[in-house]
Amino acid sequence: MESYLTSVIKQFERYKSLGDKTLEQLTFDDLQNEIAKDSNSIAIMVKHLYGNMLSRWTNFLDEDGEKPSRNRDREFDDTYETREQILAHWNAGWTCLFDALNNLTSEDLERIIYIRNERHTVVEAINRQLAHYAYHVGQMVFLGKVFKGNDWQTLSIARGASKKYNAEKFSEEKN
Repeated sequence: MESYLTSVIKQFERYKSLGDKTLEQLTFDDLQNEIAKDSNSIAIMVKHLYGNMLSRWTNFLDEDGEKPSRNRDREFDDTYETREQILAHWNAGWTCLFDALNNLTSEDLERIIYIRNERHTVVEAINRQLAHYAYHVGQMVFLGKVFKGNDWQTLSIARGASKKYNAEKFSEEKN
């Protein structure tokens, strides 16, 4: 089970990195751009992720993951005035998550916790959040690509570069 914790932390780090690299490429106006009525801007997704992360990961083992202080509906109102505010919330949410995960032991993984009074093992709760965050980070990356167009700096293997990438990877020792 230690390998599970190591693996899941790496996956969360991967999704944070994808979000980081997306946010780096975008302007404040890009971050606030809602492409359609009732759609979420990247800023709103960050605000929602921030609220979710603080609620889910604060006192993770001891309190329901839906804290009474959370106002989920307000997470969908863009109240950011600067890019720096967006980035501060982005990083604070992830810090809360990583602090909680890094304090877990393999013995904690089968413990029961609750989210909205619904029973989860710790593993189930972690997997639920990993899927949720991957979903929203994927939306952020997609919107970033749309906004930047030809100026987008790819976050994965560039089109037409798979053979070169694989040749480099297979020329290295296995790790």
